[in-house]
Amino acid sequence: MHTQRAHADYLHRRGGHYLMTIKANQPTLLARVRALPWTQIGVADRQRGRGHGRVETRTISVVSLHPCPDLGAEFFPHASQAIKLVRRRRPLRPGGKWRTETAYAITSLTSTDADPGLLARWIRGHWSIENRLHWVRDVCFDEDRATAHTGHAPQVMSALRNLAITALRLHGVSNIAAALRHHARDPHRPLTTYKII
Repeated sequence: MHTQRAHADYLHRRGGHYLMTIKANQPTLLARVRALPWTQIGVADRQRGRGHGRVETRTISVVSLHPCPDLGAEFFPHASQAIKLVRRRRPLRPGGKWRTETAYAITSLTSTDADPGLLARWIRGHWSIENRLHWVRDVCFDEDRATAHTGHAPQVMSALRNLAITALRLHGVSNIAAALRHHARDPHRPLTTYKII
């Protein structure tokens, strides 16, 4: 949602940089970045990890966009590098199968500003935010199918969702979906959580 030309221009005008993931809501940009010769570019950094009941390998490939004018700043404002991330993970349990996820990103940072390892760490940090907040909003609250579209209603509803998530997290809840079901069964539970009664 934030991979927008206006956002890139806004950050650049204020002296900032961006690192934006490219998703299906930018089909032309996504198609062009996917079409880059990633096999020839090769892997710039590889990280392996084990935890949360799985083993995971993360690779990152990075290419400078300056020699490629249709993908550089002319195509997306202030773009310097395109990034391909591949995450392969497998559960540790016997018979667990490998799953592969590929994501693409674009950044205004040059290769001197951020090396591939640093870019990989930043993107992984964003995924942890995505999993902790955005995924909860999308799945538990079904935010993508919200029907409030006019005036300030979308911002107000988003703020109320964030308030509910924050209140539950402050009470030590780790499973938001289960906590929402628990609170929905008794109208007094939400009031108790917010210390109203």
